Amino acid sequence: MIHLTDICKQHGNRVLFKNASFQILPGSRSGLVGPNGAGKSTIFRLITGEESLDAGEISCGKKTVIGYFSQDVGEMAGRSALQEVIAASEATVALGEQIRTMEAQMCEPLADDEMAALLERYGDVQQEFEHRGGYDLESRAQAVLTGLGIGPDDYHSPVESFSGGWKMRIALARILTLNPDVLLLDEPTNHLDVESIVWLENWLAEDYQGALVMTSHDRDFMNRLVDRVVEVAAGSITSYGGNYDFYLREREVRREQLQASYKRQQEMLAKEEEFIARFAARASHAAQVQSRVKKLEKIERIELPPEQKVIKFEFAAPPRSGDDVIAIANLGKTWPRENGGETPVFSGITGNVQRGEKIAVVGVNGAGKSTFLKTLAGLTEPTGGTATIGANVQLGYFSQHSMELLDPKKSVFETVQDALPQQTIGVLRNLCAAFLFQGDDVDKRVDKLSGGEKSRLVLATLLGRPLNLLILDEPTNHLDIQSREVLLEALQKFAGTVLLVSHDRHFLRSLVGRVFEIDHGALLSYEGDYEYYLRKTGRDHRAA
Repeated sequence: MIHLTDICKQHGNRVLFKNASFQILPGSRSGLVGPNGAGKSTIFRLITGEESLDAGEISCGKKTVIGYFSQDVGEMAGRSALQEVIAASEATVALGEQIRTMEAQMCEPLADDEMAALLERYGDVQQEFEHRGGYDLESRAQAVLTGLGIGPDDYHSPVESFSGGWKMRIALARILTLNPDVLLLDEPTNHLDVESIVWLENWLAEDYQGALVMTSHDRDFMNRLVDRVVEVAAGSITSYGGNYDFYLREREVRREQLQASYKRQQEMLAKEEEFIARFAARASHAAQVQSRVKKLEKIERIELPPEQKVIKFEFAAPPRSGDDVIAIANLGKTWPRENGGETPVFSGITGNVQRGEKIAVVGVNGAGKSTFLKTLAGLTEPTGGTATIGANVQLGYFSQHSMELLDPKKSVFETVQDALPQQTIGVLRNLCAAFLFQGDDVDKRVDKLSGGEKSRLVLATLLGRPLNLLILDEPTNHLDIQSREVLLEALQKFAGTVLLVSHDRHFLRSLVGRVFEIDHGALLSYEGDYEYYLRKTGRDHRAA
């Protein structure tokens, strides 16, 4: 379907691909992985023609329809949400108009040969229209919008009225409704809640029949959908048959085999070079020396890929808090409406948080999870009831807003040093390295950091401080899989108490032992881990 053959691409001095190849076959499901900056998004742009190759070839079937979703949604204006989604299928809409025009022509008197030609064209256009799902285009657009959390009440709302995150959902709905032959998805789960992610998983697994190529920081999402992982790293493209977990295991096996081959080759080369050096000056061994020199020149040298550095950092034990960390009694919160009155978020919430618990706060989008965390953290006043913080509790709070509070003119190291002024330079550098700021990265200014880097920086300043209660609102947003694993390991070792909202199910499965669900303004407590919560609520079949 699409063939990338011996492709070469360079950005400045950085070589992304050198004679790299891979294929996208009909119905295949591929996940692109690799470090930031390796060229994953560049592959999408090369396929769609937004960037050009330095060398090599990309071939694609003439009638192949490609749908590409990226994080750059562009401008949206002048249409309703539903109209915006349908507009992306303009070719399908045009086919429908052609069908109607030809049907009108068939009602007119025509010569036999003209009618035969018209009927042939009509059959071709009708077949293509049906293949593109033209007969159920509007109903499909509505179903996709609903699945992504934009219900019938908002179908006809102007796109300008939606926030950036919701516009991302509309942009994703446009591509899914297009029903292309090849679907290129660059981080489709960003800005989606768990319910929408599960819906998207099911749609891609059960309803979409075309080829899929995607990047995602959601490990569960990758594991369920892909049957091949394509690693983009060190200028090459390497395929692994299997899901993401298989890729991690197989990569280690291949790395160990490569290291063993490299070691054997180095030992052989050393012996040959020693022989050449010892007998180079002897005429009696001239032929043997020349033979071995030629042999070495022909050998293809094994190169080891650069090792990913993993820094282990032991976080200081937090001060011990009292057993009762938060006591919640009849807690309620409303937000004022612009036109008067109030919008209730939750009410009558009662419960408690004990020392050392790690609790997930879950609920459908708009249930009030973030407001609940802000109320517990004391960042917004409740309109009823109380949330009482216990004895000797040192609280740290993280949300996406936390990144906006960073000083853009300061470096990574200066930011960490300001948060932990009593620590030595060595401890601070180790803390930075534990959150993947190594070498010159510690000198980067905050205003030059990506969203993921800013998240890691704020989390480093939180986890490096002597806190015993962490309230974290979507700490995994913007983080790639490696960064999420770093954070997960840090929180698993954290001896204090954690409440968090996250849409990363692997993260929740691996961390929490208790679940709070906010449902229609009430709090339901599940005294078990995330898997227990899924089973008790009947959601396990959708999130498995």
